[in-house]
Amino acid sequence: MNNTITDSNFNFPGQKSVYKGKVRAVYNINDKELVMVATDRLSAFDVVMPKGIPYKGQILNQIATKFMAQTEDIVPNWLTATPDPNVAVGHLCVPFKVEMVIRGYMSGHAAREYKAGKRMLCGVAMPEGMKENDKFPSPIITPATKAEMGDHDEDISREDIIKKGIVSEADYLVLEDYTRKLFERGTEIAASRGLILVDTKYEFGKTKAGKIVLIDEIHTPDSSRYFYEEGYQERQDKGEAQKQLSKEFVRQWLIANDFQGLEGQTVPFMSDEYIQTVSERYIELYEKIMGEPFVKAEVSNIHERIQKNVEAYLLAK
Repeated sequence: MNNTITDSNFNFPGQKSVYKGKVRAVYNINDKELVMVATDRLSAFDVVMPKGIPYKGQILNQIATKFMAQTEDIVPNWLTATPDPNVAVGHLCVPFKVEMVIRGYMSGHAAREYKAGKRMLCGVAMPEGMKENDKFPSPIITPATKAEMGDHDEDISREDIIKKGIVSEADYLVLEDYTRKLFERGTEIAASRGLILVDTKYEFGKTKAGKIVLIDEIHTPDSSRYFYEEGYQERQDKGEAQKQLSKEFVRQWLIANDFQGLEGQTVPFMSDEYIQTVSERYIELYEKIMGEPFVKAEVSNIHERIQKNVEAYLLAK
């Protein structure tokens, strides 16, 4: 499929270095700003799938940048411009080596741990007598260490983060405060669209001036899980699965096809038809989460478009 971008070998004016993550590439421009390109790569179980998903990069980039605009009054962020549908530009930051995961409901990883008999997650107690997708009495923060490419992120407690010097105590208290504020705002926005923000993760960095800011994505279907509010309680009462908006549908498809990223497992074949359905689901996610129609960007030559738009932006500065 040539209407997707899966590699990101750009060369921008003033480029010093590039860091390639699972789905994004971040370019350092003159040690002053960062250009983040959201590709159409799809990652599940910490493995990048062989084919790109049309419009996925644009969708994630636009959700993240729009939510940053809707939360900048409560938490400062790194963003300064969006010169292309797949690109965000912002302040050069040093990322904290933890992901701040916050959970309002017992779903996904937390539910799997709970089913395995664990009642502590990242040093936080989970009450007895809960069932999958029940709401926690109050949201819990369950951080994870940032893994290198190909490794799995690992749960870690607040105490260990501070004890090991991964983040100073003073900075960590700011990260926790920002995480709770963002989750509260995200919960309000989701509710206004008939959705429940179940859990999500935030990443933060520090600018050269020493300011802690939100970086990377926020409230996207890749970093968050949403349920439909309508019928949530009835489904819980009946012990039925929740209707959800997230990339969990991809994970479930992979599990059904005997893949969970474990050693010796191979990624199942994804037909073009299946890829198309995933793309359509992402568009549906965008429209539901953002409450507006998705406008497809021109994709006949995405690489050329991105190169041209970013160059024009950087050279006009």
